[in-house]
Amino acid sequence: MTGRGVDAPASVGGTIGRAASSSMLEVTEVADRDVDAVVALWRACDLTRPWNDPYRDIADARLGETSTVLVGRAASGTVPDDAAAAGDAPRPGDLLATAMVGVDGHRGWMYYLAVDPRVQGTGLGREMVVAAEAWLAAAGARAVRLMVRSTNDAVLGFYARLGYVDQECTVLGRRLGDA
Repeated sequence: MTGRGVDAPASVGGTIGRAASSSMLEVTEVADRDVDAVVALWRACDLTRPWNDPYRDIADARLGETSTVLVGRAASGTVPDDAAAAGDAPRPGDLLATAMVGVDGHRGWMYYLAVDPRVQGTGLGREMVVAAEAWLAAAGARAVRLMVRSTNDAVLGFYARLGYVDQECTVLGRRLGDA
């Protein structure tokens, strides 16, 4: 299940591709075999909440053609062999980052941006944002929005460095039924 019918930017065999030749990630859409690792990463990054079932969020994102979950894996040749062999260092092919993306008609939305805590601060978050923006642009989005929890002020500087600014609006919500 691919989650959408829009051609992936720089698509090569289902891989969204590397943003640049120096990229450390190979970004693709989530596959069935990735789901448990994605949820584990979201939990390690403290992105899950009791009222949102992350498995359902992934399944829902994969249902339609206007949303998906992108996964970033350590690209071959980007993790030195000696580092990969040592302790807990990432190995080529390891799932290191995610971003859930979707389009509501003209805005693109990004959720669940996560980077493995072992490699946070190395540019992988920026790479995933670039990949998410490319996916959203290819899907027809003219602008990108994201929400930051009020308890996560630390990430605001990250987004500001990428050009994201406060949109001067308040997000209101209400749960429907037992959704």
